[in-house]
Amino acid sequence: MKSKTEAPKRENRLKFLAMGAILIFFSGCTSMGTLGMITKSEADPVSILKSGRSYKELGPASGNACKYILLSIVPWGDSDLETAVRRALKKSNGDALVNVSVASSLYSFLPIYNIVSVSCTAVKGIAVKYQ
Repeated sequence: MKSKTEAPKRENRLKFLAMGAILIFFSGCTSMGTLGMITKSEADPVSILKSGRSYKELGPASGNACKYILLSIVPWGDSDLETAVRRALKKSNGDALVNVSVASSLYSFLPIYNIVSVSCTAVKGIAVKYQ
C-alpha cells in the first residue's frame, strides 16, 4: 500500500525534471562591460577630442544587433559592436555615445544539437551631437 507522502514526492520529482528539461532546452549566457565613449566609425575621435569641440546631449540611446545560426552551419545577421552603435546613433541622430554599457549574449535552443543559436550585442548610453 502506498503512503500519502509518496504522491507529493513524485510531484516534486516531476517538477524538478521539468525544470531541468527547460534549462537544457534553453541555455545561454551574457557578459557586460562599460566604456567611456564610442563614436561612429567614420568620425576621427582623436581630432575631435584634441580640438575640444562642444557637444549637445541628445538623451538616452540604445541599439542592438543579432546574428542567428541554424544547425551550426547557416549564419545570418550581424552581431558586432559597430552595428549596434550605428543603430543606436541612427535612432537619435547622434555622433557618439558616452557612458556606454555593452552586453553580449549567446543563446542556444536545444544546445546539444545546436538547432538554433542567437548571438546579440546591445549598447546603451547617452547620445551626443558635436557642434
